[in-house]
Amino acid sequence: MSLKAGIVGLPNVGKSTLFNAITKQNILAANYPFATIDPNVGIVVVPDKRLDKLNEMYEPNRLIPTAYEFTDIAGLVKGASQGEGLGNKFLSHIREVDAIVEVVRCFDDGKIIHVENTIDPVRDIETIGLELAIADLEIINNRVDKIKKKAETNRDKDSLEEYNTLVKVKENLEKNVPLRNVGFTEKELEVLKNFSLLTLKPMIYLANVSEEGVAEDNEYVKALREYAEKDNAKVVKVCAKMECELCDMDDSERQELLESFGIESSGLDQLIKATYDLLGLETFFTVGKDEVRAWTFRKGTNAKKCAGIIHTDFEKGFIKAEVMSYEDLVECGSELKVREAGKYRLEGKDYIMRDGDICLFRFNV
Repeated sequence: MSLKAGIVGLPNVGKSTLFNAITKQNILAANYPFATIDPNVGIVVVPDKRLDKLNEMYEPNRLIPTAYEFTDIAGLVKGASQGEGLGNKFLSHIREVDAIVEVVRCFDDGKIIHVENTIDPVRDIETIGLELAIADLEIINNRVDKIKKKAETNRDKDSLEEYNTLVKVKENLEKNVPLRNVGFTEKELEVLKNFSLLTLKPMIYLANVSEEGVAEDNEYVKALREYAEKDNAKVVKVCAKMECELCDMDDSERQELLESFGIESSGLDQLIKATYDLLGLETFFTVGKDEVRAWTFRKGTNAKKCAGIIHTDFEKGFIKAEVMSYEDLVECGSELKVREAGKYRLEGKDYIMRDGDICLFRFNV
């Protein structure tokens, strides 16, 4: 399944530097606003040590990890919803992503310009939050005006349901409440699905710190965490500059540098994992001599739907799924021994897939 996260933030907070590290692409990372004009898209591998073990056990011709698409979007400024800066062009790119990663500057450096001339992560978040809310409100107001008359005149059930849902959205946006923090029913969410509302998208705040701030939280990060807790959002701390250096190192050098800062994993690895968790994603595997591959699925998805992630024919003609868990395979030492231990299972279409399942799908079309 194709998954996208948009990297956003005010100009010069470190978005493009971070994106360079994520994708190892050499895009422009200049010290002035709007260095990134068009969205830069890169694919990042989701780190998973289980793949290394499966590669060792099966020695396949191909090893294919699951991946995630990150889009670096041009810096947002106050008034973007009214066309300031890159305005609506910026906002239209955000509507296409599944989750938003907002980079927030949490370091002092007089050599790097800040559009507001001072460092205040909470103010920066509120600036962007307001612009997203205004943009959403414009879409909702336009639709409410169109649907209101139809709902009141015809008393059409679907129109009434849409109208009531949009009124609920409008009331919250006017109070500057992000829609991701509003309780919606499944029916209401179905109504809102086609609007691609920005404040409904899951959010992660990425605190960009200096190397000195990697190990311990500075005052900026502490303020950000306090704000994020009220906003029901996650915070991941990263030093974009250091992540770029890590990209050019081998595994042993990377580990040595991380240990010197007293941290276990890189900020990028933490970001990918946090984004994965935020969207409720898990991984299943297919294995064999030809290929060992990781596949992404949403928690709660059944076997038939997961088969369709590989190929639509697998879903259409689904018969059964042969399943074993990664843990059982490692514990038993081989697929044959998993079978002998009675831990190799046949599951039907309604089986809810679990993270780490290793599957062979039987189908007929």
